[in-house]
Amino acid sequence: MTLRLFNTLSGQPDPLTPADGKALRMYACGPTVYDYGHIGNFRTFLEIDVLRRFLRLTGVAVRHVMNITDVDDKIIRNAAAAGLPIGEYTARYEQAFFEDLDALRVERPEQIARATEHIPRMVELVERLERAGAAYKTEDGSWYFRLASFPAYGKLSKKDLSGMEDGARVDVDEYEKDSARDFALWKAAKPGETSWDTPIGRGRPGWHIECSAMAMEYLGESFDLHAGGEDLMFPHHENEIAQSETATGKQFARHWMHVHFLLADGRKMSKSEGNFYTLRDLLLKGFKASAIRLALISVPYRHQLNFTFDVLTEATNAIERLRTFHHRLTGTKWPEGASSQMVGMNLSVAEEAETARKKFREALSNDLNTAEARAAIFDLVRSINTKADAGALAQQDIPVILEALQDFDAVFDVIEDRDAEPSRRALEWAEQAGRMDEVAPELLARQALSDEQVEALVAERTQAKKRRDFARADQIRSELADKGIVIEDSKDGVRWKRK
Repeated sequence: MTLRLFNTLSGQPDPLTPADGKALRMYACGPTVYDYGHIGNFRTFLEIDVLRRFLRLTGVAVRHVMNITDVDDKIIRNAAAAGLPIGEYTARYEQAFFEDLDALRVERPEQIARATEHIPRMVELVERLERAGAAYKTEDGSWYFRLASFPAYGKLSKKDLSGMEDGARVDVDEYEKDSARDFALWKAAKPGETSWDTPIGRGRPGWHIECSAMAMEYLGESFDLHAGGEDLMFPHHENEIAQSETATGKQFARHWMHVHFLLADGRKMSKSEGNFYTLRDLLLKGFKASAIRLALISVPYRHQLNFTFDVLTEATNAIERLRTFHHRLTGTKWPEGASSQMVGMNLSVAEEAETARKKFREALSNDLNTAEARAAIFDLVRSINTKADAGALAQQDIPVILEALQDFDAVFDVIEDRDAEPSRRALEWAEQAGRMDEVAPELLARQALSDEQVEALVAERTQAKKRRDFARADQIRSELADKGIVIEDSKDGVRWKRK
């Protein structure tokens, strides 16, 4: 089953396959580590995670490279304000970024590339561009890319740049103007700034040259897919194409994927608007990391997502339904032989589960339509619960249902309860940051239980199972798991232990 993914470059869904027939070579823009990431940033990383997980589910190997921008204008400015070397300043936010990725169950790329560790490659690329007549040095020792040397500039963003002012320059790393200008490849050293001695002078790289150099270092001069948020399309990705293709004479990336930006409460996220959320903010409010993951990926990546607390609550409830259903399937001794087909149902359980599994894969193959993929599995959950309530489910039906759930969780990864650790880390961070007054009571309540309280809940769960109230039994198991308590059912009875 071949994934058809919208290609920003071609303007249409194109088949996404490895050019070498072996592994799909993918570069995805990573974070600039000057502060904690917000949920808009993490939507992009989560949607890329969905992509790589689905590719693997369909048998496609992935070689995924992600950069860490650990030197740029914002970092230099913030580090100076904090009185810290940039390496020390960025280390704390890089660690926080990976902690947040782990909390959201985002798989690590095969290669992490830090900008400061690839300065020689960036210098070599500037030298190649000079030889091609596309790079020039200014009086202060900085180097710029000459846009006029690349007539195809604008082919990705489809911007009309006919009014481009020849020779006009911009030296900041990020800009939002529609007019394109020669951009900085290498910035001459300023007093007090971090800089490197190189054959092209003392200074530091511009933002755009970093990604080109690192992508080509690990994936070659031409590769399969470049991904990132739509805010990077212009000028960052446009500049990457211009400098890379000028240097090599080859197509930089065959396929471009851009994730649509996120709104919060119907507006662009802004601290002044009071709708700016980091992952840690949401965890402190008592929401679980798995619910945040599901909320951010349930809307397809090219669609507008309006993030609200109601959306998070819906995701929380959806996950509880899934976990309860999974526990019901695996924790019940179902009768042998009496399949749904034998008691007059239209479709056998096997047929229904296989149909749901097919719809799930087809939806993701169609430009990663996560909304339709999710609906296919939740429709199956409702139908199977109805059959189970009617006594029309047999033990022989369980494996095929679990296979459909396994496909779902290979991509969505929310059924297994691993929410306790992110919540614990959030509390530790809140204490260190002096933000304990912001911690929701339910988050505090989930963190600590006495032995007597655990025993009482375990006993209540046992009674719930005896009266076949599996929903309550599974809810108790989930609540205990949130507090770091593991329940083990055995022939000798129920045992529990703290993680």
